[in-house]
Amino acid sequence: MIAVARLAIVVGLAGLIPFLAGIAGLFVLPSRSVAILAWFYIYSAGILAFMAGIYWTIALQLENRTYPQSPIVCMLLSQAFFVTAGIGLLLETPHKIVIYTIAYLMLYLVDARWMRHYWPGWYLKLRLVLTLTVLACQIAAGGWFYLVHSG
Repeated sequence: MIAVARLAIVVGLAGLIPFLAGIAGLFVLPSRSVAILAWFYIYSAGILAFMAGIYWTIALQLENRTYPQSPIVCMLLSQAFFVTAGIGLLLETPHKIVIYTIAYLMLYLVDARWMRHYWPGWYLKLRLVLTLTVLACQIAAGGWFYLVHSG
């Protein structure tokens, strides 16, 4: 039987591939940049919404138990990130750059600050690596966009 930690690490790292491929695609295939950026942000929204779903499941498990966060706080966090992911898709690219960069940073800060009691230590270390990589990709996409469109 495979350990959950090992599986989460493999799946988490594999989840970085589309982010990294999107950034590489912007530099390797600049003629396809519109499609690549659209795909990049759809993937960004999907992962943000997926990660927000974690808080929903925590809320369902908290009923009739005593934990640092109430089920209502967990559900509100889940919905805030989910709605942010969806609204981000409706925005123009310069706004997407800002919204997804901030949302991913906030998602990690919520996990590390207010939800850390729910996670094993290895998970927060994994989340830090994943978040730093995703933030670097968001910043690289933004940098590329402004470099190309700032003239």
